[in-house]
Amino acid sequence: MNELITDIKSLELETLKNLKNSKSANTLRAYKADFKDFAVFCTKNGLNSLPTDPKILSLYLTHLSATSKFSTLKRRIASISVIHKIKGHYLDTKHPIIMENLHGIKRVKGSNQKAKKPILINELKLIINAIDEFNKQEIRKIRDKAIILIGFSGGFRRSELVNFEYDDVEFVNEGVKIYIKRSKTDQSGEGMTKAIPYFENKSFCPVLSLHNWLNKTKIKSGKVFDISDKSIALIIKKYTSLCGLDPNRYSGHSLRSGFATSTAESGAEERNIMAMTGHKTTQMVRRYIQEANLFKNNALNKIKI
Repeated sequence: MNELITDIKSLELETLKNLKNSKSANTLRAYKADFKDFAVFCTKNGLNSLPTDPKILSLYLTHLSATSKFSTLKRRIASISVIHKIKGHYLDTKHPIIMENLHGIKRVKGSNQKAKKPILINELKLIINAIDEFNKQEIRKIRDKAIILIGFSGGFRRSELVNFEYDDVEFVNEGVKIYIKRSKTDQSGEGMTKAIPYFENKSFCPVLSLHNWLNKTKIKSGKVFDISDKSIALIIKKYTSLCGLDPNRYSGHSLRSGFATSTAESGAEERNIMAMTGHKTTQMVRRYIQEANLFKNNALNKIKI
């Protein structure tokens, strides 16, 4: 009997370990940060945060809706649900008291959030020119150009951009292939390869910029860009400001959204955009395509005044 109890406890521990390993370290940190805010709310109001129940979560969402975006509310629900699963508790996040409350909040506030601007081709050129003009350190200039051009042309997430390694890079006749071991939508670690061709304009060629960075630094192992994902956002804000753009309108995601919007605008097919970005569903990609076509397929283009 004792042996059986020991086995069950071992299985429970192993199961909890698997649940934790199903998410990346960055994702788990984000979940914990979200849950901490919920726990503070519960403590202040004498409520149970773990395990909690749908009514308490619904009260928290109402409290949060006064100062937060609708997307933040949905993320908090997901975070609280995951923490409950990891700790072995069940929480019905589809309970009517939660769903109806969300529906009411959405009708009052709306769910549309003002997204950061994508870095399109014209902005990309301005940023690269700013790097050349304002950066006095040659090595920093080479690195930042490689980060911006590779980040844009590969539709990279920030986490992907700072985590791929020298051994994941293969230069071929057509350009460069970069293997991404794991990403936000690939938690199981199946991996994907991003293929980036040479650009005709050498000044803005991501392949040549990456090659130049690796040659200059003599990197032969480890991370290609050994910086944090937050540094990507800071680099973007620095150069958007230097080239006369409003840095508050751009973020670390602007390279990725810029790739998707620019390629959609040039007529790239949805599936080809998704093959590069790694999107698993069409919802976000179609939003980029819609944005790219706002003026391209505008009904007013038929009017001649």
